[in-house]
Order: sequence, then structure tokens, then C-alpha cells
Amino acid sequence: MATTFSSRRLENIRRNQELLEELGAAAQAKVIQESAAKSSGRQQQRKPIKRTRNEPLGRNSQPTRVSARIAAAAVDPAYDHDSASSSEDSAPAPRKRQKTATRRPRKTVAKTATQTLARSSGYSEAELDELRASWSAWQPVAGAPTRDDAGVFHFDSHSDFTPNKSPAELLREGAFGGSYFRPLYSKKLGITISDDYLELPKSWYEGLDCSYYLTSSTYDPEANKFKVACGQSIEEWEASGWINHQFDVRGWFQWYCRFFQGRRCDDDERQISRWKKCVGSTGRWRRMLLKKYVALGVRTVWDDGEDEDAPEVSPVMHQTCHHWAFEVTQDVLDRYWKTGM
Repeated sequence: MATTFSSRRLENIRRNQELLEELGAAAQAKVIQESAAKSSGRQQQRKPIKRTRNEPLGRNSQPTRVSARIAAAAVDPAYDHDSASSSEDSAPAPRKRQKTATRRPRKTVAKTATQTLARSSGYSEAELDELRASWSAWQPVAGAPTRDDAGVFHFDSHSDFTPNKSPAELLREGAFGGSYFRPLYSKKLGITISDDYLELPKSWYEGLDCSYYLTSSTYDPEANKFKVACGQSIEEWEASGWINHQFDVRGWFQWYCRFFQGRRCDDDERQISRWKKCVGSTGRWRRMLLKKYVALGVRTVWDDGEDEDAPEVSPVMHQTCHHWAFEVTQDVLDRYWKTGM
């Protein structure tokens, strides 16, 4: 009985196999299995594309362009805390219909250079000359900052200002898309400012390609340390009222360069307050970046090239903090994991 059942079972299997072959189903299944196996192999062999960060540079070396990846985000976060209030939150006012009027031909009146400047900026030529001279006429009144073992700078006059990147390091490691000291037209003043990077100590930029890393007419993300674009232009800072032209026509970083060298002025408290709100101990960009580390479970400071499997921890936020003279160090990250501060 058992032999008869086994024989029938084998006979049924044989007939079913012949039927599948006649219909072509067996060959199709084989092709599908082979295709799936090849696809699985390709996925296992694929390696994640990594963005390469620049290694710390020596005093006279210059940044190298390594990565070809550029952030393609449509909107980049501004690295100024004041930019949180966006004009997108309010609807545009309806346009009023303009009345058509017959215009009379205007008389041509010759204008002097002083009249033109006064009309466009509200400053006379003499006032502009005096303002220009004041930007570089200051004398240092404070000594050089000290730096502790954790790399943090300390200024005797302002104990609450504790950046861990010097102006020279920011320039040498790559910042502001290489265009911070480009020729700048100020709508507020009606003049163009250029070559003011020459007031910096030569040791800060010696050996650098200044035309690419300091005065480039175009913002290049590849010139930045983290190879991404972030922030707003100086023109946008000026339009938003973040620049005090009496002291630093280019804004925050120019102020930091001069403060680092010992200048003290009436704009110090405002600029330090902005720094604290961005990357101070409770600054929003610093907090958001450290929270990213915790959310991703990363306990070691992110550095592409060390671990191919390590997740990227927001290169845009890293570059933003870098522009504000702060970089996440292992001490900072360890303390945040322990205390949340």
C-alpha cells in the first residue's frame, strides 16, 4: 500500500514538472531567482558615499579641495540668530493700482560726487572718508586671549565669550565660501569696500590662495571645511540691520578678527550676545547639533574618513557653528551626553 502511494506521488510530481516546462513557468522562475540573487549582491557590495572633511592644517598650508559633493538644499539655514523671524510668516500686502499721470520732462542738473553720495547714503563725502579711516584707526587696548587645554579661548574683559576657534583657524580651515573679504558694495553707505583683509596679521593668511579662500567673487561650498553651503550674504545681513557700520562694515567675523587682536568698542556686548545665542553654552545652533549626535547615538565627534559606517551628523550645522568660531570637540560631546549641557 505504502509503495503504491509513493509511486503515485512521484508520478504526479513528474507530470506536474512536465506541465510547468511546457508552459515555460519553470524557466521564468529560474530567471527571476537569478535576477534577485544578482540584485542582492549589488546591494551588499554598495558602499555609502562619504563626504571628506579637511584635516587640521598647519600654519602655512592651505585647504585642499577633496569632496565633490555640494549640498543641494533649496533653503539653507541662516547662521544668524536674528533670522528666525521670517517674512514668509506674513502674507504680502495687496498691490495698489497706480494712477497714470502725465510727467513733465525733468531739468538736467549736474551733481557733484558729494551730492551723489549724500543722496544715496545720507553721508557726505567728508563723513564717509572719516568713517573709512575709523575702521582701521583703532589701537589694541586688551592683551591676547589665553587658551586652555580643551582649546577654548578666554578673554579677560569678557569671561562669557569662549570660542574655541581663532580667526586664523577659520580662514585656514575654510569658511564663508571663500568670499567673506570680496569687494563689497554697501547699500547703506553707497560705496564699495575692498582689500580690507590686508589689515589682518599676515600670518593669518600667509600661504593661502586669497583669491579663492578670502576674496572670491562667488560663494563656493567646496571652500568650506564641511563642503556645504550655509548662511546668508553680507548684503542680506545689512538689509536685516545686523551690521553696525560705525565699527565693522562686514559684520560678525570682522568684529571677531578685531576683538581677537585687542580692539574694544561699543559694539562688543551686542556681538557677544549674538554669539551666545548661536553657539554659547545654551546657544540654539550648538544645542541642535549636539541633540543630533544623541538622536543618532553617536558618542564620538564626527569625522569623515575614520569610520566608513559612521553616520554624518549634520555637516550644515557643523559649518554654521564653525562660522561662529565654535566646533564640537570630544570634551563638549562627552559633557553633553552626561549632563545635557
